[in-house]
Amino acid sequence: MKAAIVGGGVIGGGWAARFLLNGWDVAVHDPDPEAARKVATVVDGARRALPMLYDAALPPEGTLAFETRLEDAVRDADWVQESVPERLDLKHRVLAAIDAAAPEGAVVGSSTSGFKPSELIAQGARAIVAHPFNPVYLLPLVELVGDAATCARAADTLRAVGMHPLHIRREIDAHVADRLLEAVWREALWLVTDGIATTAEIDDAIRMGFGLRWAQMGLFETYRVAGGEAGMRHFMEQFGPALAWPWTKLMDVPAFTPELVETIAAQSDAQSGHLSIRELEASRDRNLVAILRALRHAGAGAGAVIAAHEATLGRPMTAPGPDPVETVRRTVPSSWTDYNGHMNEAHYGEMGGQATDRFMELIGAGPDYVAGGLSFFTVENHVRYLAEVRAGEHLRVTTQVLGGDGRKMHLFHRIERAGGTVATMETFLLHVDLRTRRAAPPAPAVAAALGAWAEAHAALPRPEGAGRAIG
Repeated sequence: MKAAIVGGGVIGGGWAARFLLNGWDVAVHDPDPEAARKVATVVDGARRALPMLYDAALPPEGTLAFETRLEDAVRDADWVQESVPERLDLKHRVLAAIDAAAPEGAVVGSSTSGFKPSELIAQGARAIVAHPFNPVYLLPLVELVGDAATCARAADTLRAVGMHPLHIRREIDAHVADRLLEAVWREALWLVTDGIATTAEIDDAIRMGFGLRWAQMGLFETYRVAGGEAGMRHFMEQFGPALAWPWTKLMDVPAFTPELVETIAAQSDAQSGHLSIRELEASRDRNLVAILRALRHAGAGAGAVIAAHEATLGRPMTAPGPDPVETVRRTVPSSWTDYNGHMNEAHYGEMGGQATDRFMELIGAGPDYVAGGLSFFTVENHVRYLAEVRAGEHLRVTTQVLGGDGRKMHLFHRIERAGGTVATMETFLLHVDLRTRRAAPPAPAVAAALGAWAEAHAALPRPEGAGRAIG
């Protein structure tokens, strides 16, 4: 699959990274001589952050190319994303050139945050609105507006690269999310203009309060909970009259004077001017990864999108062979590190546990087997910590079967990186009937599969460290 990105700014670079890291080939066209450097910077940030969201490996990365001619970029593309500046005359020229050169079946999306699809296609070019949110490689939301059939095709593609398409059925200026942001932005400008709060205090009001609720529940579900046991109806009855009170100034805008610009710029400099944009982006990505992973664990909000995408990444079944089998491949998330910046010891054990779970799947003792009332329970683990690991490192686990006879399963996991083994975990498990909570023989098919793996690994040398206690 190939994606063409026309416009290599922050949003275009984010689109390039989202497709590239999900296995697509990507061609970028931008006349800016600095485009390749700018896009590479965004992609490097994505390479650090996006894989940290998942407990499974993303597909092999596609190829990234920069084309001086738009026609070369969009040739053979399955998806074309226009991300040029918000000038309608420029978008008309670019979309016309894309329409003339792109394959007939390609989806042509525009990253516009304000223009309606009817405005984009007014001169005959094809396009739908596909409006993302920065950083595109981490935030899943994409607003789709335009031809229903094209939006449906686009939605399937976007889900396949881990995004959440929101199909807006009727076009409107600024779509949905930016209209909500505009309301908050206007009120924030008034609070600064009237000297009520600084930029830092307004940001604190959001990130220390309702912003945390919105990340998991949005607006209406938050207010439903606020209504107590009586729900949304009670909330509306209790707080609805406040809508008539003159609290906000949404129908008015403060004069956008040089003085206001200077006030906001100065307050923003005082708030975070000691950090570079690159440092702020890196901090933003680390925090987003931690929040999104927490939501993923809970299956809430954007975390549910990540979990659904991870389930499609594919982990093929492997037949028994003479070598240790790869059971885990993943990137270390920043949330796994401690005050030293190294991976906390608990997560070495977590990776070993993931390897055990994966091996159970290989022998037919996966989630369906457990749901049927049978499983293997861990009786003992021994972990050796051989090297320090930092966030962003790529690790894999290989598993060797030391024993698999009857109710007993004895595994040895090696946690490895390109430079060698960083830890080992030896684990011993007993097969248990979950109804009686006692050891019991495994189902015949599972017993046979475990025996086949044990036989295949019988000729392997005993791993260094196997059988050790603390010594």
